[in-house]
Amino acid sequence: MRTNRVSELGIRIGLLPSGPTASIVDVPGVGVGHATVVRDEPAPPHGRGIARTGVTVIDPGGSVPRAPMPAGAAVLNGAGECTGLLAAAEWGLLETPVFLTSTMQLGRVYDAACELLIEEDEGIGDDVVIPVVGECDDSFLNDARRMQVSRADVEAALRAARASGAAPAAERAAPEEGAVGSGTGMSCLGFKGGIGTASRVLPDGCTVGVLAMTNFGERERLTVDGVPVGRLLPPAPPEQELPGPAGSCIVVIATDGLLDAAGCERLARRAGLGLARTGSTAHHGSGEIFFAFATGLRTARGQSPSRAPVSGRALDAYFAGAVEATEEAVLNSLFRASTLTGRDGRTMEALPVEPVLDLLRAAGRPGVTPRRRPVLQSGPNATGLPGELPASRVP
Repeated sequence: MRTNRVSELGIRIGLLPSGPTASIVDVPGVGVGHATVVRDEPAPPHGRGIARTGVTVIDPGGSVPRAPMPAGAAVLNGAGECTGLLAAAEWGLLETPVFLTSTMQLGRVYDAACELLIEEDEGIGDDVVIPVVGECDDSFLNDARRMQVSRADVEAALRAARASGAAPAAERAAPEEGAVGSGTGMSCLGFKGGIGTASRVLPDGCTVGVLAMTNFGERERLTVDGVPVGRLLPPAPPEQELPGPAGSCIVVIATDGLLDAAGCERLARRAGLGLARTGSTAHHGSGEIFFAFATGLRTARGQSPSRAPVSGRALDAYFAGAVEATEEAVLNSLFRASTLTGRDGRTMEALPVEPVLDLLRAAGRPGVTPRRRPVLQSGPNATGLPGELPASRVP
């Protein structure tokens, strides 16, 4: 996994400032955990095949079944699945952590989530909950014919998410991004994709955080801060096999603002604008599913909030934060992912960061990290890389 995130490279997306970690965990109490499943084994019965998959969990903190919170969802194109969306739309509540995985593992993750939540709370089952589990198809790199994810993987991701959310504010760090967790086998806009996250701090002091699982798009449409880098980069070699443009993207938005269910649904819908700014056109065969929750009006189960929700024009800053953070989260999933080879020898190349930065500099984007050039010594003991100009002649 590569180290530089979009903000660390001087790429400024939008107008609003980021939170301390520039990630979804800037929303108080929210944590993220991953379980990454990578295996290179023979096909059954001698092994479990090639695995490039995993599980990612976004946990709002505390007992979600006992203290649910306002939530809402939106679908840009529905060739995908996310369990729990109908219940959330009906009641306007999130009652479980959010689980992400690959398409063919959704049932396994759902079952494991039910078992784990039941073990934590003996009241679940008498009063049922429907875990929220979203998926994207990673079968280009992952052997999806095998059940690669186990209950232990789901438990590990859930425990990591709980620990992440419980960490003191001063010790919080952005979660891992790129080819980790449920993003391990994902591809995005012609390059290796996966998990990306970002945040925005609003004028009222509240935070909007986004986590995206990216698995969509065509290389030629890749756009970074308005620059059409996908058209300007050299094309992929003709012999390189690439997945089709119809993929999926799950976007989870969290905020500590005083949003009700209607506000969360409207907030979720804005994720589509962030995807469009990176090059998404929501193909016929893709699944762009967005889910938003707000902790500001969270109450005990069965109780009503005592404060009035943010509404009307006061939501505008939240909408802007969601759009900007979604765009940046998608880009982080690309900038942080490393080249990965999966089943049948298929390889997804990492985004070439330095050429992209060169294109941004040429387009006049301010703040982009200058290209590093070696400073060479002069004289009889001068050293440097072969073919370099002396320092005085570097243009």
